[in-house]
Formats: sequence, C-alpha cells, structure tokens
Amino acid sequence: MKKLLSTFTALVALGLSGVANAADLVIYTSQPNADAQATVDGFKAANPGVDVEWVRDGTPQIMAKLNAELAAGNPVADVLLIADTVTFERMKAAGQLLAYKSPEAKNFDASLYDADGYYYSTKLITTGIMYNTQAAMNPTSWADLAKPEAKGLVTMPSPVASGAALIHAQTLAAVDGLGWDYYKQLKDNGAVAAGGNGGVLKAVASGEKAYGVVVDYMPIREKAKGAPVEFVFPKEGVSAVTEPAAILSSTKHQDNAKKFIDYLLSENGQKIAAGLGYIPARNGIDLPAGYPARSEIKVLPLNAADALKNSEKDVKTFSDIFGTKG
Repeated sequence: MKKLLSTFTALVALGLSGVANAADLVIYTSQPNADAQATVDGFKAANPGVDVEWVRDGTPQIMAKLNAELAAGNPVADVLLIADTVTFERMKAAGQLLAYKSPEAKNFDASLYDADGYYYSTKLITTGIMYNTQAAMNPTSWADLAKPEAKGLVTMPSPVASGAALIHAQTLAAVDGLGWDYYKQLKDNGAVAAGGNGGVLKAVASGEKAYGVVVDYMPIREKAKGAPVEFVFPKEGVSAVTEPAAILSSTKHQDNAKKFIDYLLSENGQKIAAGLGYIPARNGIDLPAGYPARSEIKVLPLNAADALKNSEKDVKTFSDIFGTKG
C-alpha cells in the first residue's frame, strides 16, 4: 500500500508539472469555475502578457492534490485561493506559505488578513437562514429554528462535508446563549444535517423543508432567478468564511504571485467579487443587489488558530449530536 501511495503522489506531481512549466502563474482554487475564470480574466486584463493556469476543485480535494505534490517534492501551485483561513493557519505553521505585505491591505479591516502577511481574505461568505416563502414563520433569529413552528422543517449542511458548515458550527458554539446546547435543541426539534450547502438550497427551494442554514449567495442568487426563497442575516450575527488567498513558499513565480494577491485586494479585483454576487472584503465597495448595507451585517468573531486546534473535536461533537457521518 505504501508503495502504491508513493507511486500515486509521484504520478500526480509529474502529471501536473507541465502546467507549471507552461505558465507564468499557477493558481489552485476552490472557486466555482465561472468565478475562477472571471477572476483570472480580470487579472490578465490588468497584467497583460502573464500566462495563467488554474486548477479548480473543492478545498479538501485541492489540498489533497497539493499535499500529494508536496510529498513528492514537486509542488505546482504558486497561489492558493480557497475557502477558509483555518487551512492557511495550518500551512503557515508548517512553513508552507510566503509572507508578503501587500500595499492594498490598508483598505481592509485588520481582522481580515494575517498580521504577518501570510494570507488575505478576498470576500465574506456568510452563513445565515433561508426560508421558503410559503413557510409559516419568517425567522429573524437563530433561536427561531428551535421553536415548535420549525419542528421537523430545518435542514443544514454537515461539517463533515462542508468547511463553511464547520466554521459556522464553531462560531455559534462560542456564542453566549447558543453553544452546543443550541445544536442539541435543533436536533431535538427534528433538524437534519447532511451533505453540503447545495442540498440545503434544493430542499428549501423545492419546499421539501421550510428552513435551511446555508451560505448567503446561493439563496440570494436563486431569489433573483425567481425561486420562492428569502435569506435572513439573523440578529445575533452570522459566521463567515473569507475565501483567503496566499502564496506558497515554494512558488517559482514570486513576482507574479504577489501581483495576483495585489489584484485580488485591489478596487477592481474587489468589484469583480461584488459583481459575482459576493460581499467584498475591501472597505468602500458597494455590496451586490439583494444584500443589506454592510453596516447591517454583524459578523461573529472566530479565532482561526483555536478553530484549527479544535477542528477534529468539534466535528465529532457535531456528529455525535446529529448522528451523522456526512
């Protein structure tokens, strides 16, 4: 088995090495394909002559690919643009990231980037409540999902399948008046937890469930297309993943990688993010249609280092409550 794994990692590294040799910049990202293409197109327009290759998959799959390359001694990516800061905290501790102090950072709240310059948030993807417009209750609070009116009508993604769901659970678990007891109340009220955010969207939009815990842009986009859904930013606040970007310490194209970070954080780069339907991380950029004013969105705090340290324990706690493996 060890021999097979070694052969696999070598093949992965060899199979992708041609990408690195052919391009001036290689990006590994968990963005949806259309979003990744729009991001790269914007960067290339601002930096003509830079040849960019990008590889897209879910964050766990991207990290598996990268870790295989690192094990084989031939990492291909120059830049990572993935879902959450917790992964980057792990990589920072392992010496796998390059520190870079972007001049664009001055336009961001200090909480949205690593103080040493190892990674930078590019947007806010919050998790709140969506509901079907035929639902009997219009929720405004996380506590509403544990009320008798919502019994058996709530669905949410599992932290086993969704990084954003894990961040969300860890965030609410640290809120006074919620905590893990809140999740026990949800379970007792018939809430189900399985799969990812896409399944939640489908269940609520179809009327299979009345209420869902889900990332913001999905129901907001679907409502704009005519789906019978609404999205709520609960009064207690929302969790958020920030789709950060970082440069690998092994990069072969350091100058272009720094240009890409600067572009993502620039006014034009952040307007691209807003145009794709996301909350921009940079101050002073208008939010997309369908969102309230930035000042009305309360983002709950999360310590990334603590979240990393407690990840396995928190996944187990959630899974024990809901009796789910994914």
